[in-house]
Amino acid sequence: MMLPVWLTPSHFVIMGLLLGFAIAHSGGAALRQEAEKRIGPRLYRILFALVSLPLASILVIYFFNHRYDGLQLWQLQGTPFVKPIVWVLSAISFLFLYPATFNLLEIAAIQKPQVHLYESGIIRITRHPQAIGQIIWCIAHTLWLGTTFTVVTSFGLILHHLFAVWHGDRRLLARYGEEFEKAKQRTSVIPFKAIWDGRQSIKWNEFARPAYLGVVVFILLLWWGHPLLIQATSNVRW
Repeated sequence: MMLPVWLTPSHFVIMGLLLGFAIAHSGGAALRQEAEKRIGPRLYRILFALVSLPLASILVIYFFNHRYDGLQLWQLQGTPFVKPIVWVLSAISFLFLYPATFNLLEIAAIQKPQVHLYESGIIRITRHPQAIGQIIWCIAHTLWLGTTFTVVTSFGLILHHLFAVWHGDRRLLARYGEEFEKAKQRTSVIPFKAIWDGRQSIKWNEFARPAYLGVVVFILLLWWGHPLLIQATSNVRW
């Protein structure tokens, strides 16, 4: 059976890369509790980063280099207001993807990494901000690019993060038990649902943290350096 001409090998490669990253990332998270007992939280964090970061970098480079592969389903790049909408959605996605509810020193393993049951800041909006941020990112980039390759990539990323929602809740339940069940009842996965239901309320002072400012600075730097990033990835012949 002949495949359509537009269905380039890159469609299958990106799905394979996404599957490999999902197995490594979610698998590493599943092993965290046992691994920390054996090798300690800091060494676990370092090993987890040494696996996850290179795989994520490969994914980003491959996506940039093949984003226009396949069939062009729509072309909105010349449509008024589309570019600002895409940039605003992308900025919002990063505010969710990097919600700054984590201790940055723990992420870098400078302080002892720990699992926290957060219920403040952006967690009041959604219990799984990284999943919501990834979905928003996928919507923005799929809208802008409009190719089958981007649709396939977005489908894989969203599928992985939906699994991560279930997997994350499962791990927190195993660690915290009834305490997590109570936190789960006071929060929601769907953004703003818990606020709409009256189970939560936004406390703006919780967003007045240096880490949130760092995310904003990162977004501005990304906006400025985006063309340079695309140019740099194009030099990698993948």
